[in-house]
Amino acid sequence: MSSPETWTHPEPGAVPAATAAQPTPEQVIAGLRATTEGGIELTQLLTPEGERVASPIFDGFVSDIGAEQLRGLYRDMVLVRRADREGNALQRQGQLGIWVPLLGQEAAQIGSGRALRPTDMAFPSYREHGVAWARGVDLKDIFGIFRCTDQGSWDFQGSRLHPYTIVIGNQVVNAVGYAMGQKFDGKVGNASHEDTAADSDEATITYFGDGATSQGDVHEGFVWSSVYDAPVVFFCQNNQWAISEPTERQSRLPLYQRARGYGFPGVRVDGNDVLACLAVTRWALHTCRNGNGPVLIEAFTYRMDAHTTSDDPTRYRLSEELEVWRLKDPIERVRAHLTRTEGADQEFFDAVDAEADEFAVELRDYCVNMPDPPPERIFSNVYAEPSPALDAQRDSYLSYLAGFESTAGEG
Repeated sequence: MSSPETWTHPEPGAVPAATAAQPTPEQVIAGLRATTEGGIELTQLLTPEGERVASPIFDGFVSDIGAEQLRGLYRDMVLVRRADREGNALQRQGQLGIWVPLLGQEAAQIGSGRALRPTDMAFPSYREHGVAWARGVDLKDIFGIFRCTDQGSWDFQGSRLHPYTIVIGNQVVNAVGYAMGQKFDGKVGNASHEDTAADSDEATITYFGDGATSQGDVHEGFVWSSVYDAPVVFFCQNNQWAISEPTERQSRLPLYQRARGYGFPGVRVDGNDVLACLAVTRWALHTCRNGNGPVLIEAFTYRMDAHTTSDDPTRYRLSEELEVWRLKDPIERVRAHLTRTEGADQEFFDAVDAEADEFAVELRDYCVNMPDPPPERIFSNVYAEPSPALDAQRDSYLSYLAGFESTAGEG
């Protein structure tokens, strides 16, 4: 099963201000942060109750999103969450070596992933299953990574999604380098007017968590992108916990305000609001395509499950904190909006749930019967162009493996 085609969309809008005050001590209590008070800006278009909030800056970036598109976003999030829960269960049953849950972060990933053009490039970390879905990647390939039978065999150029990166923050410098290449190749800033962007213009987005903002690679990426105006969107999913380290032990200021120190704009968005994530990411990509990048987005969300299946979050965070964030569930707020405002009935929701259950069965059946990949696949997608040296290594390795087969036959 694959996701729907990437959307096309208008791109009006303007650059929002990136000013905010330092949070009060009360605001940085884990799980109880009052992000819309104390001068801290939080872009939100759908409240947790599903009510639409007007935004003079960002409404223009979702002017094409009606009831049908919102239903599509809802479907995206439900299917991705169901796949995530299946991955979690499969790991517990010994079918996967490990699983990295995205529970609670569906809106940040689907909203930003759906904002991308087919020609934009995305550099994920290891939790971006929703982004992979939005880019048309078969989630079976994601399961293969965590079953240790694959290294990510999807079509990187076709999907424009880089392989998962396990080293914390490393994908950021790769993304900046790619974005610099887009600029050097003349794929940025070709529009005749700043309010528009040429169809041929491209941008790059890279994903990382709040913990990665303490890594040197991320700050190196900030420096280089700022100096060269690289068309890259830094999408930080602040899920409040870097494994067991809370955000307030990593920064005294909201993470999006760090952009000011590097000379480019930053904005904080409600990471549980799929519509706001879509709008803000479209704006940021538009800014980058016009040659005014980079941009930092802090998606303020929450990791509702463990860091990975090897983690026990009950050892370091309170159950009360989790309950506070359950009330902000990204899927439930879209469901509430569709029910109250867009006329969605129980038949629609039941159909999506049934599709999600079928999807989970499909993923499970594939996972438990997943074949080992051919040995030569490890040599694929290493270089952009064929390499005689790599070809020689592949031939040598296959010859080595063939020697075992001939020896076994003689016995």
